[in-house]
Amino acid sequence: MFSRNTVKFLRELENNNHRDWFEANKHRYESDVREPALAYIEAMAPHLAKVSDAFVASPKKVGGSLMRVYRDVRFSKDKTPYKTNIGIQFRHVAGKDVHAPGFYLHIEPSNAFMGAGIWRPDSATLNNMRMHMDDNQAEWKKIVSALSRKGFEQYGESLKKPPRGYTADHPLIVDLKRKDFIATHSIKMSDVTKKDFVKYSASLFAATKSLVRFICEANDLDY
Repeated sequence: MFSRNTVKFLRELENNNHRDWFEANKHRYESDVREPALAYIEAMAPHLAKVSDAFVASPKKVGGSLMRVYRDVRFSKDKTPYKTNIGIQFRHVAGKDVHAPGFYLHIEPSNAFMGAGIWRPDSATLNNMRMHMDDNQAEWKKIVSALSRKGFEQYGESLKKPPRGYTADHPLIVDLKRKDFIATHSIKMSDVTKKDFVKYSASLFAATKSLVRFICEANDLDY
């Protein structure tokens, strides 16, 4: 699915991130990036269903699991128009945007990884997570420990001070201060272009199901 041509296009886009170059090479984006990404999403559907049937693998060109290549530059100092990575999110069926619980694949020549969890949830969802962690401390510690043994790292931003209602000496204060609840696993670009990449990535997603289930339970979502 993904090939050396995929990697080559992304590297060249990093050095030619402007409209004229992209328009002249749009046929390469279609054949080397979007088509392989949509094929990957379609191939992942049955594997994802084995992890949980509450997450969607949608191979639609627009509005599906594949994220747009166009950057939103309205509020950014960086005005380069295109993303230089492939972003794929298998989000919860109840989710409407990237802030929903889900599984994520990030393909970028300098930084490829797979992740799972929830990114920048709203205040209500964040509060639900913290309460659920506080009520189930042993389970949360077990989840974090198991992910670490499997090569996952916790990722995201954190508060500088304890959130309201929690003391600095709380046993889980480091995690309670988190704004994101995401586990990531680095992958090699050489793995991305292998024939068994679908099975490989499916196995990594399956390794995070305890975390994603915990997030869903905290917010009364089906898993």
